[in-house]
Amino acid sequence: MQTDVLIIGQGISGTFLSYYLQKAGVNHVVIDDNKEDTPSKIAAGIINPVTGRRLVTVWMADEILPFAWNAYQEIGSFLQVNAISQKNILDFFPNPFMRESFIKKKAEQDPYIDITEEDFSATFNYEFGVGVIKPVYTAHLQTLIPAWRNYLQEQNMLLSETFDAAALHTTENGISYKDITATKIIFCDGADGSTNTFFKNLPFAPNKGEALVLSIPGLSQDYVYKKGMLLAPLQEPNTFWIGSNYLWDFSDDKPSEQFYNNTLQQLQHFLKIPFTVEKHLAGVRPATVERRPFVGFQPRQPNIGILNGMGTKGCSLAPYFAQQLTNNITKAKAISPEADVNRYAKVLSR
Repeated sequence: MQTDVLIIGQGISGTFLSYYLQKAGVNHVVIDDNKEDTPSKIAAGIINPVTGRRLVTVWMADEILPFAWNAYQEIGSFLQVNAISQKNILDFFPNPFMRESFIKKKAEQDPYIDITEEDFSATFNYEFGVGVIKPVYTAHLQTLIPAWRNYLQEQNMLLSETFDAAALHTTENGISYKDITATKIIFCDGADGSTNTFFKNLPFAPNKGEALVLSIPGLSQDYVYKKGMLLAPLQEPNTFWIGSNYLWDFSDDKPSEQFYNNTLQQLQHFLKIPFTVEKHLAGVRPATVERRPFVGFQPRQPNIGILNGMGTKGCSLAPYFAQQLTNNITKAKAISPEADVNRYAKVLSR
């Protein structure tokens, strides 16, 4: 089989790269083993303009957020699925200091911050008021990723198997993998990127996250709720996701009893209405030391590329940089310097 590009992995990065290559008329094949515990499959899909207790505006928010909204709507329209919704965050202040931070940000005319006087005491326990973060979007990954996988299968563009690195060989004109020859191969392999032969010297910083899927009849699915942890609606009626933690030192990628117990304790203190636990999820995020993605091609082997390292911002960053990488391939356009993997040219040349 001859193709132009071979994509390894169909998480959110591989999905959007495949989509934009398809739009550009670039022949490609995706290899993905459909693992259940990849971050793209267990994440809530939240696209948030601010982060942390200091309410810092996320990197490139003014550009990334509207791009993501349009990208998900576009791919959703193509697939005839609902790929994204606006679900602003109600941030229940855990203490007076967080309330003061919101008041200060609002006074500075921060466009993403507001305070509401609406009463939520029938549903939640809280003492210090409620802030609003907007616009916040939820990408419906549990719908989008399977829908794109089905499209790839229908077009005979998917190999449903585990990628075998030993079967990959470089040639004068590109690469070969088993019976496939291609001009380029691009790794969208998530946490596996930290052990990838071609990119393992990059400063990956994988971290483990966990979440619970809950049934909460009677809780509005119009918002994401926050008090210490995020409680986010999923597409199924009465179904919510709560998480997540960040473990930098972990021995496995399995759900832990400690997270389960701690989360239930927090939720029982916060939520006044009944809930039941449906699932306990865990996975490893492909984060990076400098919290910037890795996008582009190996400087010594320019037919071998990467789109990875999105960390907790994968839902917002993946569409933007998937299009950048596609434009780099098809139009020789430059990749943003802060994301271009060639900033590590010396490390990758070892």
